[in-house]
Amino acid sequence: MTVLDGSPYQGYLYAYPHKTAYRPLRPRPHLRDVWAGQDRDNLFLYLHIPFCEMRCGFCNLFTRAQPPAEQVGAYLRQLRVQAEQVAAALGPARYARAAIGGGTPTHLTADELTELFAITTGVLGLDPVAAQLSVETSPATATPDRLAVLAAHGTHRVSMGVQSFLDNEAHAAGRPQRRADVDRALTALRDAAFPLLNVDLIYGIPGQTRDTWTYSLREALAWRPEEIYLYPLYVRPLTGLGRRGDGPLPSDLAAAPDRDARWDSQRLDLYRQGRDLLREADYRQLSMRQFRRADVPDPDGADYCCQDDGMVGIGCGARSYTADLHYSFDYAVSVREVRAIIDDYLSRPAEDFAYAEFGFALDGGEQRLRWLVKSLLRAEGVDLAGYADRFGSKMDDDFPHLAELVERGWAVGEGDRLVLTDEGLAHGDAIGPWLVSGPVRAAMSRAVLR
Repeated sequence: MTVLDGSPYQGYLYAYPHKTAYRPLRPRPHLRDVWAGQDRDNLFLYLHIPFCEMRCGFCNLFTRAQPPAEQVGAYLRQLRVQAEQVAAALGPARYARAAIGGGTPTHLTADELTELFAITTGVLGLDPVAAQLSVETSPATATPDRLAVLAAHGTHRVSMGVQSFLDNEAHAAGRPQRRADVDRALTALRDAAFPLLNVDLIYGIPGQTRDTWTYSLREALAWRPEEIYLYPLYVRPLTGLGRRGDGPLPSDLAAAPDRDARWDSQRLDLYRQGRDLLREADYRQLSMRQFRRADVPDPDGADYCCQDDGMVGIGCGARSYTADLHYSFDYAVSVREVRAIIDDYLSRPAEDFAYAEFGFALDGGEQRLRWLVKSLLRAEGVDLAGYADRFGSKMDDDFPHLAELVERGWAVGEGDRLVLTDEGLAHGDAIGPWLVSGPVRAAMSRAVLR
């Protein structure tokens, strides 16, 4: 029995390697040395705002709910200090893509968002329009004054987590929102006329049925969002749902909630239902989670390539990566530990931000594996010729175990590409963890959750 025979919901591999594999870098490398020799013409810029109006029960992100106003102001001032140090260390750089996430960036007031844009454009030299900037928001904070600031600064994409259009389901997922706030926020977003609106929905919520899932899907479609993301519910340690342990989930949540066969079956059924309904509504599937309306074009111009290009993260919860080093500050989930890390970030002298602190160095094998992971889990699959050009070897030779996916009917060769089938995409959260290397898996297993 392999990982592929277990739960189809083992982990969302949105980045590789996972942050729990990072360790303190000793000695700390200077960012000038980290980025020396790296291509800085096509970077991704990510700014992290670790604040929210509430902490959702399913959330294991690095964020603090309801921070004092003085801490938010101090964070923005320190963000500017970090941006100045990073910009000086990188030298000339061009950002092809950019995102502001969190947390909830629109927890900031309109004036604070204006200051944030002054940092991105004035210090880091970001052109938000050229970089097709994406910003996350929430029903409670998508207010007209905040959205006006985003629009005035050329924001291309705004993403809002609705999760469910039924209040009782949202509450069951640990999100105390009201439908009236959701509708108000969506109205404000459409009035602001952003080129791309994304709506997030969650399936597998306690008490959710096929009928209620259909209702949320159709209510989302009524707004004609350019993108829709469908997320399976996970119950992770140290989150609100993980501590609560109620609903139709196993009582021993800390042990292995995702191994509950009934819940796995329900989530898989709801995923397929949602996928098929969105396809019928003329949405293209881009990954297990991402669906884009068929009439919406793919990004124009020079595009950041997640397999090859670098990422510059600003903020205490942001990660950065070059071809051979991924790095960040410390990471935690629990309320107490998150607050301690934010306090530490705010107390840092300016020169600290010129160094990488926690990270993982990728050797040639890990670089190949990262390229595979970031390609295969997308609907377009792996460009085999591109892989050979990049690494000078054949993917079949480097990863012979991929044949198992073909044997299961989860992957198929299409010309010069290896792509996941519908069932392969449905099992993406098992395939991702299955691909993780031994050294990364061992580092993750030694991480202390806090």
